[in-house]
Amino acid sequence: MRRSCKLIGLIAILIAPVLVSAQTYPSATDPRSTLKPGRLDAGIAESNMHLVSFSPKPAAFDTSRGLTFINSDLAFGNGHYAYQGNFAGFTVWDVSNPTTPVIASVVECITAQGDPSIIGNLLFISAEGAGNRNDCSKGGVQDPKDHMAGVRIYDVSNPRAPKLVKNVQTCKGSHTHTVIPSPTDKNIIYIYVSGQQAARPATELAGCKNGTDPADPTNSLYQLDIIKVPLDHPEQAAVIPGARIFTGLEVAPACATFCAPADGHNPAAFRIRGPDSATYAALMHTGPHNCHDVTAYPALHLLAAACSSHAILVDISNPEHPVRLAAITDTNNFQGRHTAGFSNDGKKTLWTDEWGGGTGPMCQANSIMELGGNTIVTESADNKKMTQHAYFKLPAAQTAQENCVSHNGGLIPVPGRDLYVQGWYQGGIDIMDFTDADHPFEIAYFDRGPIDAPSDTSKASERSHYTIGGSWGAYYWNGMIYSSELDRGFDVLELMPSPQLSANEIAAAKLVKLKEYNPQSQPKLVWPAAFVVVRSYLDQLVRNNGLAADRTTAVSTALDAAEKKSGSARAAALTALAKQVDGDASGAGDAERVHMMSGAIKQLAAASK
Repeated sequence: MRRSCKLIGLIAILIAPVLVSAQTYPSATDPRSTLKPGRLDAGIAESNMHLVSFSPKPAAFDTSRGLTFINSDLAFGNGHYAYQGNFAGFTVWDVSNPTTPVIASVVECITAQGDPSIIGNLLFISAEGAGNRNDCSKGGVQDPKDHMAGVRIYDVSNPRAPKLVKNVQTCKGSHTHTVIPSPTDKNIIYIYVSGQQAARPATELAGCKNGTDPADPTNSLYQLDIIKVPLDHPEQAAVIPGARIFTGLEVAPACATFCAPADGHNPAAFRIRGPDSATYAALMHTGPHNCHDVTAYPALHLLAAACSSHAILVDISNPEHPVRLAAITDTNNFQGRHTAGFSNDGKKTLWTDEWGGGTGPMCQANSIMELGGNTIVTESADNKKMTQHAYFKLPAAQTAQENCVSHNGGLIPVPGRDLYVQGWYQGGIDIMDFTDADHPFEIAYFDRGPIDAPSDTSKASERSHYTIGGSWGAYYWNGMIYSSELDRGFDVLELMPSPQLSANEIAAAKLVKLKEYNPQSQPKLVWPAAFVVVRSYLDQLVRNNGLAADRTTAVSTALDAAEKKSGSARAAALTALAKQVDGDASGAGDAERVHMMSGAIKQLAAASK
């Protein structure tokens, strides 16, 4: 979510509207479009996923006043804990039993926007804005020496009593952050910090400087701040020279197609404030200087940086010296590249567009589908060329009372498919299949009605006529989907078998267990040898007619027979089956998936010996 334009130096650009003829619009007849409003008693529509539990906000955060107490992002760790950020602190949930999550602790600390990451027993929390204090107190900042903008570090070894270890100050604060492990030292992590505000004055934090030259190494604007953290001594965490990934990038081209109307919800409304107005005005004529989110894929040494007008791919083999590999812009006035994610093989990326800044109702029946959603991009083998493909947006129209746009999410570990679950604020939770970069589609959803009825503005946010709420981010972790609901609380959901997702695929996903999961530091998903993994590929071949029906039936029968055997007999049966499946590939409609299935059969055979 973008912070209010009251933040000093928030920069954006107003683009004039251009009419186009190929715009498409969401369906107004979807069950999600007419749900009953209500904060805790709203109507619910769900398809192929089911709500397991809902837990309301803890009392300390249970208010919808402005954005001060809304929930933000999630991180997962220490076996069975979910860490839920909030603009006024964070909540630690014990999800040992997902049907009845239990609050382990609530930490009150004004820390907009409070995005979390967890590494071992260290919790990292983003802080940005003018009202955060070093001592976490309420009441704002009167003396600059009390101001905190950067990353807070907590010790959560006792989840019932987290302790603040250190406030690490950064020049632009931390709107979001991303953890990157050192590839050479297990005791070191790097935190890449995305700050949306201008650099603080040097009188408040020494070394900070606003400028217009991206190549100037003393210019604090044109970089991502980097914090180096020794895990055994987190109190020694310190800022090191930043990631200068913007040098040489040109300003984005003018909008050509699918252009947004200029309205009050346009996050790019250009406003200049503060003593450096001339500097900020000059930024209109340069490339990006901030990123909203960056997503690391440490196993592939890659970083996808969502930087407003630009999508940037970065080599992080050496996290202290990242190298930009490629960058693209979008001539459809994609309103602000907000979040990025990778396919598990790293050959595709997806980029979200936070049209309306997260507080606007951008999924109405008259909101075009080409803005406010996701775009799919493929990368060349050397990662030096990026090619844009299709757009995807929530297909169900939402009401004028619901803030709605694409937001945060992550992969669901189904072998052979690229499935992405994500929050759409009051548009609910959606699962997109982007296996085919040119034809992404929806396979499941969960949605509530609007918090407010059309005439009810009694709890309105200062930035909207209606209460800001919905799913900030939705993530699959160890068998369940967890969602941070901005206004209402904390949701846990599970996948349900359907024609779009089989019981075998769901079972295979549950085999992937992650001790920790920080969505902005994407893990490599690896499946153990298992019959449900093989059958997942088989189900997919049946679903897409990728292999002749007589052969899929024969493979299914052979798998059943092999499963009844054990030891060397099972291994021999599976080895023989794999050889037959290898022969099937040449005439198959989906030879690539046939080869995947063969590989899974061979892996299972090896594990059976």
